[in-house]
Parts: sequence; C-alpha cells; structure tokens
Amino acid sequence: MPREIITLQVGQCGNQIGTEFWSKLCSEHGISKSGSFNEVAESSPGIDRKDVFFYQADDNHYIPRALLLDLEPRVINGIKNSDHKRLFNNENMYVSQQGGGAGNNWASGYSQGASVENEIMDMIDREADGSDSLEGFVMCHSIAGGTGSGLGSYILEALGDRYGKKLVQTYSIFPNQNEISDVVVQPYNSLLTLKRLILNSDSVVVLDNTALNRIAEEKMKIDNPTFSHTNSLVSSVMAASTTTLRYPGYMNNDLVSLVAESFFNIASMKDFYF
Repeated sequence: MPREIITLQVGQCGNQIGTEFWSKLCSEHGISKSGSFNEVAESSPGIDRKDVFFYQADDNHYIPRALLLDLEPRVINGIKNSDHKRLFNNENMYVSQQGGGAGNNWASGYSQGASVENEIMDMIDREADGSDSLEGFVMCHSIAGGTGSGLGSYILEALGDRYGKKLVQTYSIFPNQNEISDVVVQPYNSLLTLKRLILNSDSVVVLDNTALNRIAEEKMKIDNPTFSHTNSLVSSVMAASTTTLRYPGYMNNDLVSLVAESFFNIASMKDFYF
C-alpha cells in the first residue's frame, strides 16, 4: 500500500518550484496538464505508484495532493490561468483576503499565519482525511522572503503540534550570497526560519541559490540564469529525490527509509541537521 505524502507550497518561491515539480511528475507518470491519462500511458500501464503524490477524483482525473498557500494572489492567480489550471484542486488553494503579502518580513508572515491557522489547518486536515495511510508532508519554500519564511515557520510548528508522528521534509531555498539583496531583513528572515527548520522538521534539503546559479552558468552554459532556470533545477532535484517513493524498488521505498538513511550517514556529526 502506498504511503501518501502531502505537499505544501508556501509563498511565491514555493508555488513556482512546486508547479515545476508537478509538471515533471505529470510528464514521468503519463498524466496530462489537465490531470487525465494520456493515450500512451493508458496503452502501456506501468508499476509506478502515482497514489503517493496524486489521488484519483470521481471523473478519474489525477489531482496532486498539494496545498498552494500564499499571502498575495499574483503567483496563484498565474497558476489558475496557466496550462495547469485544471490539474490542481481549487479548494486546496489559499490566498489571504488582505492580499498584501508579508512585505518580505518574517514577523509579518508569522503573525498572519497565526490569524489564518484555522483555515489552513482545515485544508490540511481535509487532505489528510482523504489519505489511506498518510506518511508525512513535504514543504517547498524560501527562507529569505516573508511568506515562505514566516508563514512557512508557523505551519511547521502547527504540523508538529497536530501531526507530531508524521514526517516533515522541506525543500528550502537559501538566498544567493553573491548578490546584494534589496531586502534588508533577509538575514533575520533566514535565521528565524532556520530555528524552526531545526526544531520542527525531520529532513531539510538545502537548495542554495548561489550553487544553483553557478550550475546554470557552468554546466548549462546560460550567461544570465533567471528564476525559471533555477526553478527547473530545483524541480529536477525534487523529482529525482522522490523517484524511489514513486517507483517500487529494493530500498528507500518510503519517506521513513529516506530520512533514516540520511540520519545514518550524518550520525557521527554532532548537531548536523541539514
């Protein structure tokens, strides 16, 4: 029986890389942008486990087990008007009614998280209730902005309180150290988020924008990498790291074994969390 995983896309960065991630998963599993099986996949069924990240609706469409969360509407509205508009469940999209965002401020995102906790947790509970054997959560976010860091931190704490026995893995985007940010509180956002990652997550996949840009320049031969290039790299990492969860093999078939192997490899390093 597949162990389901719920993906939480928080903030502008989290929703952008999350959408790229789902695009890759659809391509690998033969699912169209509207959620239906394409003709090639129907004629040659495989042994993949789509149910880990997707569920099948009454009309046989596959829908991602994903929640799209943001405090300003621009990115989510873009997804609603994109080629993937029929892929996601609209009931799993949350945009703050104020719509002003977090202003790149961790404290603003965290305090707004406290005010909308009931709405977001109701969405998570509904998605969890629809799972047969929920294994855990995956969060995509940035630690440098306001929503991904502040709201993301609050959600991590809330998950720890309500789903303390479930695993939480994050794909956390770290800021580019080679660029001077116009967000003066970026170091504070990052530091405050790091504390929550240490205390409330079981596994943190660090995705450093400095390294991502260097890879795009040196390996992909792109002179001026854009966010779309680095987002594509991040989604490739996410898809590759979840391959054993989606295709049965002889090892690392669930999130528990993946996290356990990570801890085994770093067990000799004291206070090594990432």
